[in-house]
Amino acid sequence: MPEQPIRPAAPHAAAPAWHRRLPLRTLHRTSAKLLALFIVLHLAGHLAGLAGVAAHQSVLEALRLAYRQPVVEALLLGCVVFQAGSGLGLLWRGRARCQGAIDWLQRLSGAYLGLFLAIHVGAVLQGRAQGLDTNLHFAAAGMQVPPWPWFFGPYYFLAVSALGAHVGCALYWNLSPAVRARALALSVLAGLLLAACLVALLAGGFHALEVPPRYLAPFAAATGKT
Repeated sequence: MPEQPIRPAAPHAAAPAWHRRLPLRTLHRTSAKLLALFIVLHLAGHLAGLAGVAAHQSVLEALRLAYRQPVVEALLLGCVVFQAGSGLGLLWRGRARCQGAIDWLQRLSGAYLGLFLAIHVGAVLQGRAQGLDTNLHFAAAGMQVPPWPWFFGPYYFLAVSALGAHVGCALYWNLSPAVRARALALSVLAGLLLAACLVALLAGGFHALEVPPRYLAPFAAATGKT
C-alpha cells in the first residue's frame, strides 16, 4: 500500500476572550491604581487633622459618602486582598531574579505594604464590628498608651515611607532615563516627610489629642493598665 501522507494537526481554535488569562503583574498594577486613588484620599483625610480633629472629621465624613458605598467598599476590600496576595506572589516568583538596589527597594517596600494592609484593614474591620468610629482617635489610640508607641510609631512611619518608595520605583521603571532617578528621589522624600507628619500628628505633636477612653481601653488592658 502506498504510504499515506501525514496531515498536520488542525490548529486549535482561539480561546474565548474571557478565558484568556491576564498576566498577574498586569492585574497587580490595575489593582494598585484603584487602591492608589483611595490611599491618596485616605492620607489627605488624615493630614487634614493638621488643622484639628474637627477638620479631619469633616473631611472624613465627606470621603465616606463615596468609599463606604457597599459596592465601592467591597471593591476596595477585594483590591486589598488581591494586592497583598499578588504582591507576595510576585515577590516569591521573582526572588531569584532580583538585581540591583532599585529592584530590592521595590520588592521590600511592596512586601511591607502587603503586610501593613493585611493588619490595618483587619484592625479597622474589627473596630467597626465593636461599634467604634474608625476616625483619627482610632488611628491615634495606639500612640497614646506606653509602650505601644514603640510599635505604632515605626508601623505607621514605615508604611507611608514604603508607599513613597514603591510609587517611586514604579515611576523609575516607567519614565525616561533622563528623569527617572529624580522622580524616584522625590517620591521617596515625599514619603518620608508625609510619614513624619503623620506620626507626629497621631502622637499629638501638632494638636493635643483627647482620645476617648473606649479607644484606649484595649491597649491599656493588653499592658495591664486597666
